[in-house]
Amino acid sequence: MSESWKPTDDDQVREAVAWASAEAVPLEVVGAGSKRGFGRPLQCERDLDLSGLSGVTLYEPGELVLSARAGTPLAEIRAALEAERQELAFEPPDLSAFYGQERGAGTIGGTVAANLSGPRRLKAGAARDHFLGFRAISGRGELFKSGGRVMKNVTGYDLSKLMAGSFGTLAVMTEVTVKVLPAPEKLRTLLLFGLDARAAVAVLSAALGSPHEVSGAAHLPGDVAAESAVDHVAGAGTSVTALRLEGHGPSVEARCAALREMLAAGPAAGVAQEELHSRRTRALWQEVADLACFAARPELAVWRISVAPTRGPEVAAALADLPEMRHYFDWGGGLLWLGTAAGETAEEARVRDAVARVGGHATLLRAPARVRLAVPVFQPQDPAKALLTRRIKEGFDPNGVLNPGRMVADL
Repeated sequence: MSESWKPTDDDQVREAVAWASAEAVPLEVVGAGSKRGFGRPLQCERDLDLSGLSGVTLYEPGELVLSARAGTPLAEIRAALEAERQELAFEPPDLSAFYGQERGAGTIGGTVAANLSGPRRLKAGAARDHFLGFRAISGRGELFKSGGRVMKNVTGYDLSKLMAGSFGTLAVMTEVTVKVLPAPEKLRTLLLFGLDARAAVAVLSAALGSPHEVSGAAHLPGDVAAESAVDHVAGAGTSVTALRLEGHGPSVEARCAALREMLAAGPAAGVAQEELHSRRTRALWQEVADLACFAARPELAVWRISVAPTRGPEVAAALADLPEMRHYFDWGGGLLWLGTAAGETAEEARVRDAVARVGGHATLLRAPARVRLAVPVFQPQDPAKALLTRRIKEGFDPNGVLNPGRMVADL
């Protein structure tokens, strides 16, 4: 078992990283450890446990900005925002249960470092689009900061975009600043029943192209819908296509009615419809975001596949014969969540071939450690991008001590 350090301030982090860099001792950088199963397994002599760096350091609801130390539980962030009727607009998922832990175990630093975004991404953008600034320690053991408290202060190199999605391989973030937004007053979800994948994506595309401001667009095949905790979804006995609208009450009601009429007269003519109000809407989209149907099947390897929305059903059809295959669509069909038997390779060759045929990328989000060591977890890069990635890593962490091999085997 590796030795763990638990710093409580920036200086202690800096000292630990500087020592590790000087001695060429690799460090596994973790917050709560809730996403240790995301990425390649690490074999490090020391753990740098950031859970001691916790607490909201700045929250100005009127300015729509919040700063927190990197190890602050995401549940604490959400509670503070809910008290002011605000939210993280990128709707970060809680993947704790998906990775076999208690719900609510994730941290704000880990969420940003993994660039995790939920169903609202198609309308509000990704985590990196709401990431205003940070304080961090580079792999050289040097403290630096970037960004500010408003978007217009982000000048020069936008390092926030670089850190979001770097999985702790470039620097140890100790504090992050994010933009927050008012929470919607009312939520509605329009459900359509019995559509196949191609017809569902056509409906989702039509809805997203309408003026009705759809903030969530997903399609659940019948087997996934049947496992929902939302009665109207589980009891449908067929596939469920879901469209979310949110905002001020009268606006939501008017837009929902107009959307229903538009779809009934066009791509969803003759299709049964139903509406979910706020409580059930929240429950449904939390299931979609948190990968609830895969959390209930921990033995499955799970892929996150990003393609053009119109090609999603094609990829799913090409992989329909994979052992124990189950799937659903988010982001209007552009995000395909796919589970299959883990085996020795999690069907990596089949998955990447199907994605290559249509263009896109695939990430192995969950699999046993032996599989994540045997196959590329993240989409392999072309030579030019791989060289750029290597140069960036060397610039921030020349001795390769921060989460070495987490994303690429030799970095």
